[in-house]
Amino acid sequence: MQTTSPHSFHIPVMGIAFTIDSPIKVAHFGINSTLSIIEDNLIEVMRKYYYQQNNEPYVPISEKEPDSRARRITDYLNLMQRIVTSKMERLKHSAFETGSDIVKYFEMLPDSSVLKEKYHEWFSLSDSTEKQNAEKLLRESLVPGAIEVNIMTKVDKDQLDKNKEPIENGSDAITALKGYADCNLGNSAVVLSAGMNPRLYNYMEGFTAFDAYKLGGFYKKVIIKVSDYRSALIQGKYLAKKGIWVSEFRIESGLNCGGHVFATQGLLMGPILQEFKEKKQELQDSLFELYNPAIKAKGKPCFGKPHPIRITVQGGIGTSEEDTLLKKYYNVDGTGWGTPFLLCPEATTVDEKTLELLAKSKENDVVRSKASPLGVEFNYLRGTTAETERLNRIGKDKPGSPCTEKLLESNTEFTKTPICTASSKYQKLKLAQLKTLNISKQDYDKQVEDVLSKECLCIGLSNAAPALYEVSFLKKLTAVTICPGPNIINFSKTTSLREMTDHIYGRADIMQKPNRAALFVTELRLYIDFLKKEIEGVTSPTVRDYKSWDKFSQNLLDGIEHYQNLTINYILDNAIKFKRDLDFAKVEILKVRDSQLQLG
Repeated sequence: MQTTSPHSFHIPVMGIAFTIDSPIKVAHFGINSTLSIIEDNLIEVMRKYYYQQNNEPYVPISEKEPDSRARRITDYLNLMQRIVTSKMERLKHSAFETGSDIVKYFEMLPDSSVLKEKYHEWFSLSDSTEKQNAEKLLRESLVPGAIEVNIMTKVDKDQLDKNKEPIENGSDAITALKGYADCNLGNSAVVLSAGMNPRLYNYMEGFTAFDAYKLGGFYKKVIIKVSDYRSALIQGKYLAKKGIWVSEFRIESGLNCGGHVFATQGLLMGPILQEFKEKKQELQDSLFELYNPAIKAKGKPCFGKPHPIRITVQGGIGTSEEDTLLKKYYNVDGTGWGTPFLLCPEATTVDEKTLELLAKSKENDVVRSKASPLGVEFNYLRGTTAETERLNRIGKDKPGSPCTEKLLESNTEFTKTPICTASSKYQKLKLAQLKTLNISKQDYDKQVEDVLSKECLCIGLSNAAPALYEVSFLKKLTAVTICPGPNIINFSKTTSLREMTDHIYGRADIMQKPNRAALFVTELRLYIDFLKKEIEGVTSPTVRDYKSWDKFSQNLLDGIEHYQNLTINYILDNAIKFKRDLDFAKVEILKVRDSQLQLG
């Protein structure tokens, strides 16, 4: 049965391993969290680990068995459900005393929570019978957080049979979806990220798991991560035509986030949220017009009005004030707090070496890199064991990685079968080709640098869990990659789950850089930097380039105007600094635009 979290925030997916077991850690406290289900070999390792932790017999699912990928995912999620249910029952029956889990549950709730108010009222009761009845009601009111699974839609390589032919409905994303759809999670959702995948969306139509059993009630919910309103409308309509309702659109900053970054054309978070705020009802109605006829055609019960749609936002949020602004001014239904939770071992899974590196990170340590084999820029922390390993291989004239997991194989430049650009096979072929090209030394060096920058993310983003739990994953391949958002530099110590929730709700302040730039300013500066690098990277601009850069600049200027109006309509604690930062950014954008107009 679906329940609503008593918290106003969620923990988004981070990497592959960093939230691989977060629901086991936080769901019994009512907190929603998201794990990646794309790496089934890691999931098999986690199955074995948690079967042992839960004192249940572990039966391996070999990758050579039929449908092994989906079955591993299904079983891990079922195991997770049993563990969370057991922890929830223990919490409900724990004593109301300092340090107990049930007290921790209530104390971490937002102060505005009705449930927390009832908890405080319980303290003031003197009549024993009345207090006993109130305590019973409190225990019965506790609900777990949702177990959400993330599928990166672009990671959808075909799996081949013995004859080297694609297996029908056997691709990576499709089998991950099947694994989730077949599991018995009650309070859950699938989060689809990285854009629309028609093949995957078409496949979803065949599952009744995503049907509604009542208005707003779904067996399994669908959430789509988007960068703007247009993306939400397009993807939402595509699914609505198939009788699938999107219960939540999760807006993520294009650049001010962890992992892969998908920059907009200079559209900033504030104006994007404003559009969602103004058009939320229009979005619901547009989807409902397509959804109701679709389910009617399938012989399913229709509804008299649209299901509710939640709008949430994530990427770079660092203070309670920012969290409040997003909810109060832009009317979002919730917020996602990701990067700061990497320093919270009670919620995420990060090995000790990487945890220490995160805590010590400074401004220049988090870079927008070309490390991803997907060809999409990637927020990346320098100094990791994976970076050291990659550089050592280059130093030994053996660049590239052994490609064991093959999740990101997509390049067919040299081979009929796709290979990964981070693999030693590809890099050897590409470097040999570059030596034969008649190009300048500058172009040659740049292309070599691009080739060698690619890192094995399948392994690097998976290794933290095996390292922390000291379990075997991939022999002799133990290096860790981590991909925090730029916001990590504002937090420099490990923290407890209670401290983290207190920070989010404004009851404490764990930030180490109180004078940091505001959320919106940080994103704005990231976009200015992005535009400058885009311009620098084009040696012979076309008229189309100039028009694109001008549009990009204008969108940034429109965003600044929106934020200037925001300071009028919403009280900000640091409004003077906010306005000053906006003025400086405007001057910089105008200089960039004017110089390009002169050249163009």
